[in-house]
Amino acid sequence: MAQKVLIVYAHQSPCSFNAGAKDAAVEVLKAKGCEVTVSDLYDMKFKATATAEDITGEVKNAEHFRYAQETKLAWEEGRLSSDITEEQRKVTEADLIIFQFPMYWFSVPAIMKGWIDRVLTPGFAYSQEKRYSQGMFKDKKAMLSFTTGSHEPMFSANGIHGDINVSLWPLQNGILHYCGFQVLAPQIFWAPSSQTPEARKSMLDDWCTRLDKLMGEEPLSFPPLDYFDEKHFQLKPDVAEKFASQEFGPALGVHLGKPLPHNSQVKAGV
Repeated sequence: MAQKVLIVYAHQSPCSFNAGAKDAAVEVLKAKGCEVTVSDLYDMKFKATATAEDITGEVKNAEHFRYAQETKLAWEEGRLSSDITEEQRKVTEADLIIFQFPMYWFSVPAIMKGWIDRVLTPGFAYSQEKRYSQGMFKDKKAMLSFTTGSHEPMFSANGIHGDINVSLWPLQNGILHYCGFQVLAPQIFWAPSSQTPEARKSMLDDWCTRLDKLMGEEPLSFPPLDYFDEKHFQLKPDVAEKFASQEFGPALGVHLGKPLPHNSQVKAGV
């Protein structure tokens, strides 16, 4: 079991279901002997916007300010703002990071997106050489735990919202896997606000059961970096040939024009 867990939490109300899910995680993981830290973004009044204020001292090019370049340099020189460096310290120490939030517009709330934008800076979280399967955080685990406003069938391949796997690909592959994390399957709480108190309790009970053995879970599968050429990062011909006779391509976002892999973003080993 992981010794250090960071929960990045985004909900305005301590009476919310998300708060209950966060509290359950803290209780179960602490009982397992873990050291649990919670970054309560709303309580912290965490700044969501990525601006030049995130850098102390002079920026390299004030006339054409480019956030990625400037924060990479500031990280190298120890000139990032204190709120960013504190969160980076927590990430560095964590074995597992759980993002707990209500799904907003098929993504995370703005304050959590701001945490992602500001904390996962170039140099600290990724580089041209260290990303995806060779990423900075390849020895760490991360997962999404979130509530939806709609019921599960609406997020199906035939549902009005579309396949939840498609919705999760940018977050899980484009952010977590990009930084190298081993991505555990998401914990999705389907429309708790529309459920009975008994059903909500059952959801939390299931979450507690999962938390008890969370670190032993198999992570989701993503194509390794060596599947792609080093010049244009296209799938290598021999890899494409390997999948030519298979029903699905190597991943949801790299599917070779085949049907999308079923449930590849919500279940491990599929």
